[in-house]
Amino acid sequence: MGERVAAGDVELWVERRGQGPDVLLIAGLGDPAEAWQPQLDGLADRYRVIAFDNRGAARTSLPEKPLSASSMADDAGALLRALEVPSAHVAGFSMGSAIAQELALRDPGLVRSLVLVSTYARPDALFSAQLNFWRWLPEVAPSERAFFEAFFTWVYTPRAHADGSVDEIVEEALDFPHQQSIEAFQAQVDVCLAHDTVDRLSEIAVPTLVLSGEYDVILPPRFGQAVAAGIPGARFEVMAGEAHQPFQEVPDDFNARVDAFWREVETRG
Repeated sequence: MGERVAAGDVELWVERRGQGPDVLLIAGLGDPAEAWQPQLDGLADRYRVIAFDNRGAARTSLPEKPLSASSMADDAGALLRALEVPSAHVAGFSMGSAIAQELALRDPGLVRSLVLVSTYARPDALFSAQLNFWRWLPEVAPSERAFFEAFFTWVYTPRAHADGSVDEIVEEALDFPHQQSIEAFQAQVDVCLAHDTVDRLSEIAVPTLVLSGEYDVILPPRFGQAVAAGIPGARFEVMAGEAHQPFQEVPDDFNARVDAFWREVETRG
């Protein structure tokens, strides 16, 4: 059962599960805390897992001021302080990975380690064009169903489309009672467009694991490889046969990888 937590000047909707070392999960574009359900369920026997709705997603309101990865990183940091978490293993996905990078740069004492999933340091021309397409897509889609069906063609593997998994995800998205407004979706797209840490990645000084999906058509492995190359000592792994959201499609594999990484970090002290 979730709760609202005052974090700085915003109330964030937060889900917490389990006991153990603290883990903070930062969601991607448009995603609510529930996007991390396989991790909230699958890692809670070893960790205290924290997921939340970013500003403009689900139950957390969109501010009047423009969003940025930096301001959203400040939200994440304020949340950890509000929960009296001295430091956490931080995992961020896509837009959430941009926020996680900024958190590690702005508030490094709060970050025990980083897992960056489907990540990038700066959008190239192609990714910028894709983001601008998504920005106006909800305005012209003939229905919410059509929007989700179109958007998810970018997100999931051919396997998930063939076996009916994406059909189920579409139905879950339509049934979700806290739909994101078009304005909030577009504000988060603008966060993705403006993200740029290319010249600052070398300042990240925490253990880092970068995970990319082999068949990710949004952020192919070359993006993750560039991020890992920019962070001193970062580890880069490609998840064979996976696309943009492996933590949902193959949660057992994903959870095992991050668990092994976090155990290694904890062992090293």
